[in-house]
Amino acid sequence: MAETAHALPLDPLEPRDLVAPHHDDKSLNETLLDHVWRKPGKGWFMLLGITSAALGLLVIGVTYTLARGIGVWGNNQPVGWAFDIVNFVWWVGIGHAGTLISAILLLFQQKWRTSINRFAEAMTLFAVMCAGLFPLLHTGRPWFAFWLFPYPSTLGAWPQFRSPLVWDVFAISTYLTVSALFWFVGLIPDLAALRDSSKSKLQRTIYGLFALGWRGSGRHWHNYKIAYLLLAGISTPLVVSVHTIVSFDFAVSQIPGWHTTVFPPYFVAGAVFSGFAMVITLIVPARKYLGLRDVITDRHLENMNKVILATGLIVSYGYMMEHFVAWYSQNQYEIWTFYVNRATGPYAGVYWLMIACNVITPNIFWFKKCRTSIPIMWVASIAVNIGMWCERFIIIVTSLSQDFLPSSWDLYRPTWVDWSIYIGTLGLFGTLFLLFLKFVPAVAVSEVKELQLELKHAAHAANGHHGTDSAAATHGAH
Repeated sequence: MAETAHALPLDPLEPRDLVAPHHDDKSLNETLLDHVWRKPGKGWFMLLGITSAALGLLVIGVTYTLARGIGVWGNNQPVGWAFDIVNFVWWVGIGHAGTLISAILLLFQQKWRTSINRFAEAMTLFAVMCAGLFPLLHTGRPWFAFWLFPYPSTLGAWPQFRSPLVWDVFAISTYLTVSALFWFVGLIPDLAALRDSSKSKLQRTIYGLFALGWRGSGRHWHNYKIAYLLLAGISTPLVVSVHTIVSFDFAVSQIPGWHTTVFPPYFVAGAVFSGFAMVITLIVPARKYLGLRDVITDRHLENMNKVILATGLIVSYGYMMEHFVAWYSQNQYEIWTFYVNRATGPYAGVYWLMIACNVITPNIFWFKKCRTSIPIMWVASIAVNIGMWCERFIIIVTSLSQDFLPSSWDLYRPTWVDWSIYIGTLGLFGTLFLLFLKFVPAVAVSEVKELQLELKHAAHAANGHHGTDSAAATHGAH
């Protein structure tokens, strides 16, 4: 009997658990800070080598573009926007999940955000950095980018505030600033924990510098909570406003396929859709190789898959509405764009890949087996991000390549420079993310400890209440 009891696992992890119940503060510290202190393995260095090589392509592509001009891209007339804006919108969309998880779920007091918010916030920051490169390069003369800001100038060169490019500048710069502040403020208690557990003077100095003198006093925690909540409140409107403004790049024009009022909600839903898919893509291998299964549980993954399903249905509804409005309006240019050009035109393969990835794939998450299967959700998340890239390509390139005047139609073909810059931003994103996993706790240690304490108090309260009810029932029976 003793041998049997010893063989059983202590405090098994239930499917609905947010944190493995056998952890205390000490074991959580050891688990969540271990990947920072231990020497990186061969896998980490191999991935860093791959992402650094891709980053080298970005350097080559950007250098060549600056030396020769954007004529080395595949852009032409009438396709003046192409890979640059496709990738810009795609990267901005990927960054949306971090703000939603960190800000909106915090305000709604959703406990399951705790273990995944740090991943999502870092992903947001790096994705927005990648996105910002494209409109900067697309101006052709990025060294004059400061002209886009309304600074006092003796030249009288003021921004054209009716241009969506200027709207993007303000939206993205605001989003990047608030996201960086939100991420850094949440890091402060954990940076102090790294400072206190550092074994070398250099590490203690660096982490101590960024910990801003944090000592964990009641006053520090009070100020921290207020600042975190205020930043969450500021970030919440950005979830809606940033991608709405990005959608205005298209919706305010007269081009067939763009001139529609469904774009703002459709773009926001698509951004959350692709953002959560990217979180799944990154977090599934990370939780395995960093040993974080006790704090990033199946419940977290299942909840994220439910969000992917919900936003995927909204995106599918957006596709249906585009086609319905084109038919209902009986506008020949809109009908041509949605029913002929996209479905059967030169980019039909990209269109049907988009439909397969964005409409069909998310529906597998109706089934619990698919929502909880690691291989299925990981492959599906990659498919969703491929589909969302195809969606941006279809929206931009098909509408521009065949617009009102058939004599001006022309196909777009990306050049090696286009591909180099795109793959290079993937390398930049991957490199930054790997460095983040090495030098910063991937999970918010202080928040997980607080959650663990709340869950234990709730369990004790529930047990005590159950015990009182049982006693009362027994007494009544007697």
